[in-house]
Amino acid sequence: MNTTSARKIVIIGAGFAGLKLARKLVNANYDVTIIDTHNFHQFQPLFYQVASARLEPSAISFPLRKIFQNKRNINIRIGKIRNIDTQQQKVYTDDSEYAYDYLVIATGCTNNYFGNKNIEANAFPMKSTPQAIALRNKILLNFESSLAEKTSETKAPFLNIVIVGGGPTGVELAGALAEMKNKILPKDYPLIDFSQLKVYLIEGSGSTLSAMSEQSQKYSRMYLEQMGVTIWTGIHVNDYDGKVVTLEDGRTLPSKTLIWAAGVTGNVPNGIPKESVTRGNRIIVNEFHEAKDLPNVFVIGDVSYMETKEWQKGHPQLANVANAQAENLVHNLKNALKGAPRKAFTYKNPGTMATIGKRKAVVDLPKFHFHGRFAWFVWMSLHLMLILGVRNKFLIFVNWMFNYFTNDSTLRVILLPSKKQAQLGQEYEELTT
Repeated sequence: MNTTSARKIVIIGAGFAGLKLARKLVNANYDVTIIDTHNFHQFQPLFYQVASARLEPSAISFPLRKIFQNKRNINIRIGKIRNIDTQQQKVYTDDSEYAYDYLVIATGCTNNYFGNKNIEANAFPMKSTPQAIALRNKILLNFESSLAEKTSETKAPFLNIVIVGGGPTGVELAGALAEMKNKILPKDYPLIDFSQLKVYLIEGSGSTLSAMSEQSQKYSRMYLEQMGVTIWTGIHVNDYDGKVVTLEDGRTLPSKTLIWAAGVTGNVPNGIPKESVTRGNRIIVNEFHEAKDLPNVFVIGDVSYMETKEWQKGHPQLANVANAQAENLVHNLKNALKGAPRKAFTYKNPGTMATIGKRKAVVDLPKFHFHGRFAWFVWMSLHLMLILGVRNKFLIFVNWMFNYFTNDSTLRVILLPSKKQAQLGQEYEELTT
């Protein structure tokens, strides 16, 4: 393929949507540039397993240059988007500019703290592999610190783990931490009374997994409570200073670890006019993924907002949707080369699922729902299928089987940056923030 004569596509973001689009454009008559703040793709559904020391970070992280080895029409660039000039059709980073014929925004979403600066400053997010590693370090360091405390009152902040948000992320993390408490940590820390370790799950709506069926809501709560998780629904967290969680009814809870999984907001790059952005900070698109009032700009994935008869509040922000949107946009981009007609995007929900623990999961399919051991097997099988690369599939499968038969893992390692690593981290921050 002659890339010098090919039309230029710039893809911002290498999440599910951006990566799927780029992989489907390999060897097409387009010159594709992917810009991301990381040099790797991250499998977000399993962040919680890194945070709970079940999986190696490398098992869910896939180097972009490895994925696109010898793919001459795919270019990888690492950096933070500073501005988009939709009139000149250029994307600007700190040190470069990229002209495009077509721009695809696939920047995903980030945590929504609803304007609470204290919570934003002190809570632990879990939207990237480095954040999952930081959370793992914090949890393990808390156990070490608790050994120096003499009373239950002084131990409590180290042994209270608070998760805010009862969606799939919060539920799955709560279940993983409960299993650590019940089956793994007592062998590592025989001097800690793990009956004092409390995992709290706080949800503002009336139930866990509120977007799923009533059956799944019921069983997810039942499983978590059987595992020892304390669930508070119908209440919000008002404040967190890094030491004390304050609820809206005035109750307080001492904790050194608050994990925020309570909502997301779209990552809209600079240069997108506010008239093109709507609820949830998402960019309005039509049925062909074209951004409102922005020629040659497409938006896919969590940051896109498409209203249809079936989805009057936009599509759910899920990997299934992102992948389907990428597939449809690829079809239209390839048809554009042939002068063929475009296809409008339609989405049929294939189902949703969540795992709570060993042999405990819930699955909602369009026509029926199920839970328990078979649901857990379905969840495991589907996620293995979605993982990139044979090596990573094998690594994750071996880890899961080892954990299943031994009720243990070997990944409880605290990895803190050295002075040199901190310097490298600062250089990276300067490149990407």
